[in-house]
Amino acid sequence: MKILHDIGEPDILIPCEGTYPYVRGGVSSWIAQLITGLPQYKFGIAFIGSRKADYPPKPLYAFPENVVYAVELFMFDEEEKPPIKEINGSVEDFEELKRLYRWFREEQSNESFPKEAKRLEFYLNKIDESTFLYSKEAWYFICNMNQENASDLSFLDYFWSVRSIHTPIWKMAKLAEMLKDKGEIIHSPSTGYAGFLSALISNETNKPFILTEHGIYTKERKIDLISSSLNLYSKLDIFRDTSSTNYIQRMWVRFFEGIGKMSYSRANPILSLYGVAKEVQIAYGADPKRCRVIPNGVDIEKLGKTIENRPEGIPQVITLIGRVVSIKDIKTFIQAIRITANTLPDVEAWVVGPADEEKEYAQECFELIEILDLKKSIKFLGFQDISKILPQSGVLTLTSISEGMPLVILEGFAAGVPCVSTDVGSCRELIYGGENEEDRALGSAGVVCPIADAEALANGYIELLSNEERWREAQEVALKRVNTFYTQKLFLETYQKVYEDTFFSLKCSKL
Repeated sequence: MKILHDIGEPDILIPCEGTYPYVRGGVSSWIAQLITGLPQYKFGIAFIGSRKADYPPKPLYAFPENVVYAVELFMFDEEEKPPIKEINGSVEDFEELKRLYRWFREEQSNESFPKEAKRLEFYLNKIDESTFLYSKEAWYFICNMNQENASDLSFLDYFWSVRSIHTPIWKMAKLAEMLKDKGEIIHSPSTGYAGFLSALISNETNKPFILTEHGIYTKERKIDLISSSLNLYSKLDIFRDTSSTNYIQRMWVRFFEGIGKMSYSRANPILSLYGVAKEVQIAYGADPKRCRVIPNGVDIEKLGKTIENRPEGIPQVITLIGRVVSIKDIKTFIQAIRITANTLPDVEAWVVGPADEEKEYAQECFELIEILDLKKSIKFLGFQDISKILPQSGVLTLTSISEGMPLVILEGFAAGVPCVSTDVGSCRELIYGGENEEDRALGSAGVVCPIADAEALANGYIELLSNEERWREAQEVALKRVNTFYTQKLFLETYQKVYEDTFFSLKCSKL
């Protein structure tokens, strides 16, 4: 743990898992937007990363004046382990751990959350890191769990996987102990480790815990684990080329489901960005009475001015703004450009985003471009000012296999750029209209395609780029939709009300 910034006491603490201030775009942009848009509040940042080597040496965002505190922690960096010593451990404490595991697993558990496991003392004193690593009871616990659940699995694989899964727990507990007096409210942008940290602090101090999920964390971790592409896990070297791989992946999934459930049990309100995500949260165990939707919003005035810089006609440029990582499915985008270029030979494709997060995947993309003879058609531009990129774009595209509510689509709409997207997250609602009848009546702001369908994407690109009347209609819908339902002003006013209500309830509870 390292304190990066300390100039005062925050009102609101935001745990940032793998996002702000070391990663641009997506959730990081949302956090930056929230902080700068509500200068009346002082914020603290707790950055939670995988390994320090996975991130830039310095933050990519400069802290505004109302960020008064920031700390960082890297979960899987090697640190000095507690000294080895003989420990017996407590049977009763490990029985409590079993109850916690059982509560994690039960979809509709009749049991309440285990009381002892709510307290930091449980992780820092009762079953601390030394006890879990070295005690006899921990050995019996792991052996019994192996026999009960995976007796046909290599015990060594099982043993070291359990240790890897549990390593961040004590780091989160130590961070929670350090941060428990920071801020009056905790606002987590995800479940996962950020949500686990928030729940630990909230249970310990009774501070309000607000949860905003951008994508559904547990679902996204399932995708990451299946593809074995996420830095957080693919670099752990625990997935061996044996029959144990699938079971170990399921262990990680159950762990994330469990800590997600822990977040839902404590957070209030539980916020999502669109209606389908809210229903998924409820399916994963969130209390429907605590759930509501607050969509993203963008600065329509700033982005709207970029329309003045658009050339006559439709630029034959398809722009994908995003990281070159597997979850964005850049390979399918490349294949779709090959199909598009067969019909529109002058088309250009721009990939605007960093290519250094999954270097092996990025290299595979470059090789695919060579194979498909697209070097003249596809440009990788790295990080760019989108206010300069969007006026030069004819179509914005998103080819991801998982998303929440992508800010980039709304930014494109505000700049007058229609979108062709895969059917993930809220993309269908953004392009065709959401639950609001007035929204749906506006019509289509682009095209929605099945996941990993290069031909469908190409057809969408060709439909818009080769038909100016259709493109103009989509542009008009995009502008009306974003200006009516997705403005930054509305977004900030809604969150200001959430904070005001939470501070008011906190004040009343102290009377």
